[in-house]
Amino acid sequence: MPGPSVIFSFMLATLYGAAFHLVSGGDARRLALFLLAAWLGFALGHAFGDMFGVTLMDIGPLHMLPATMGAWLALVVARVLTRQPAHARRN
Repeated sequence: MPGPSVIFSFMLATLYGAAFHLVSGGDARRLALFLLAAWLGFALGHAFGDMFGVTLMDIGPLHMLPATMGAWLALVVARVLTRQPAHARRN
């Protein structure tokens, strides 16, 4: 059974992905992409914080600052990589 920090991390990353989708818009496939990007970025950010000893804004064993930054960076990268070209949007 997953611990409380894993459940909290999953809920927070899901909230980040859903909020990003609410702001940027799109269909259900983009929501799924943003959720996956937020989960992956959050996990990688947490691992980065653990590996390099970043202890700012820690909540128990969870490295909140690098995890949050990783999630938002992954969301922005996913948005940029899936953006439609300007000429395709006009039609």
